[in-house]
Amino acid sequence: MTPPAPTLALDHRYARDLPELALPWQAADVPEPRLLVLDEALAVDLGLDPAWLRTPEGTGLLTGTRLPDDATPVAQAYAGHQFGGYSPRLGDGRALLLGELVDRDGGARDLHLKGSGRTPFSRGGDGLAAVGPMLREHVVSHAMHALGIPTTRSLAVVATGRPVQRESVLPGAVLARVASSHLRVGTFQYARATEDTDLLRRLADHAISRHHPAAAEADQPYVALFEAVLGAQASLVASWMLVGFVHGVMNTDNTTISGETIDYGPCAFLDAFDPAAVYSSIDAGGRYSYGNQPLVAEWNLARFAESLLPLLAEEQDDAVEVATAALGGFRTAYSAAWSRGMRAKLGLPDGLEEAVASPLVTDLVSLLQAGHPDHTGFFRSLAAAARGDVEPARSQLLDLAGFDAWSERWLAVGPDPDAMDRVNPAYVPRNHLVEEALDAATAGDLGPVEQLLDVLERPYDVRPGLERYAEPAPDSFGAYTTYCGT
Repeated sequence: MTPPAPTLALDHRYARDLPELALPWQAADVPEPRLLVLDEALAVDLGLDPAWLRTPEGTGLLTGTRLPDDATPVAQAYAGHQFGGYSPRLGDGRALLLGELVDRDGGARDLHLKGSGRTPFSRGGDGLAAVGPMLREHVVSHAMHALGIPTTRSLAVVATGRPVQRESVLPGAVLARVASSHLRVGTFQYARATEDTDLLRRLADHAISRHHPAAAEADQPYVALFEAVLGAQASLVASWMLVGFVHGVMNTDNTTISGETIDYGPCAFLDAFDPAAVYSSIDAGGRYSYGNQPLVAEWNLARFAESLLPLLAEEQDDAVEVATAALGGFRTAYSAAWSRGMRAKLGLPDGLEEAVASPLVTDLVSLLQAGHPDHTGFFRSLAAAARGDVEPARSQLLDLAGFDAWSERWLAVGPDPDAMDRVNPAYVPRNHLVEEALDAATAGDLGPVEQLLDVLERPYDVRPGLERYAEPAPDSFGAYTTYCGT
C-alpha cells in the first residue's frame, strides 16, 4: 500500500526577506531516480514519513522535480574568497533551496539540493554531481553529527540515471541537504558589494532572527551578531581540531553564520598526526592544512567584519575600530574551546589548576608532532593507559623516554578513563574505508556504505567484530588525495 502524501509546509522566508539574494529556479529533470540512502531519523525529525520518501512522489521532493504547487525553489546568491582570491559572484551553481521546514523542536531547517542542475550561477559548470561525492557528504556529515559536531546534514542521496563527465564518466546523483540555514560569510560579502545598506541590514536582521536572537536585545545588535558568529566559529573549528577533521576548502562561502560545518568535498580525517596535513587536490600551497584551520577561520571572520562595517558605526574609522576590537576575541575564544576539549580528551579532573593542565597538553602535542601517531587510535588508547596499560599508546610514539616522563606526570593527576572514552571516538570515517565504500557504491554495491554508516552512528561505543573500522590505513593505501567533485 502506497503511503499517503503528506501536507508539506515549505516556507520561503529567505526568499521573502531577501529577494535580491534569491533567484527563482527549477531543478533539472531526473531521468531514472533511485533512492540510494535515506536518514530516516532525520526525516522523522522534519515531519517527513520515511516510507513516503521512498515513493516516486517522495523521491520527486528529494530531487526537486515534484514539489507542492506553491513551492518556489531558489538559487542563492553569494560571493566569496576562494583560496584567498575574491570572487564577487559565486552563488548556487548546482544547488537549490527548496524552502524551509519546521522540525520537531520548532526550528526552521533549510531543505536544499546539491547536484540539481545548472543555474545562472553555474559559471560554465554542468550543475551536476556524481554518486561518490554525494555519498561522501552523506557519510561524513552523518559521522560529524554523531560525534556531536555542528553540521549540515544529508537527508538523502538519489541516483539520477544521468551520467556525469568528470575525469571519467560517473553515475549522477542529487543530495538533499538540511541545515539551520545556508547563510554564509560570502552572503554578507555579496550584499556588501551591492552597496545597498538596506539589503545588508535586512540580511543581518534575518541572520539575527534565525540564528542569534539574543543579539537583537544588545545595545549594538550588529556587533553582537558578529561576536556570536565569531564564538560559534571558534567553537566549531576547535571541535574539528580535536577529532582531527580537515575541512579542505575553508573559503568564506563555506563559513556559515550558524556555526555549522558545510561542504564535504575535499575533506578527510587525520591518519598520522601532522599539522601540515593536506588532503585536497587543489590546495597545493597548504592554505587549508589541518594546523592552519584556526588561522583561516580568523581570516574569514575578518572578511565578515569588513562586510558588516556600514552597520557597526556611522564613520568608517569608528567601524573599523569596533570590528578590530571584536575580532580580537577570536583567539581567546578558540583557545578556551580547544583547551577545554583537550582537558576532556586527557580525562583531566575538574578543578585541576591551569599551571598543571596546560603543560600536560602542550607537552603532549609536542610528542605528537615528533612521533606522528594515528590521531584517533592514539587518543583512544590513552584510556587504556589510564587503566594501567600504557603500551598501546606508548608504542605509537618515537620518543619513548619523553612519553614515559609525560605519562608519569599525567597519571599522577588521576585521569578518568571512562570520561575519556566518551569524548575520544573509536570510529571516525577513516579515509581508506570511505574510499572503499564509495568505490563499491559507484559500482552498484551499497553494502559497504550502509555498514560504514551503521558503525559511525555510535562512534564512542567499541563493538566486537568492528576492529577493522578502528585500525589505521594499511601502508598500501599510500598518500590520500580528495577532490571537490565539480
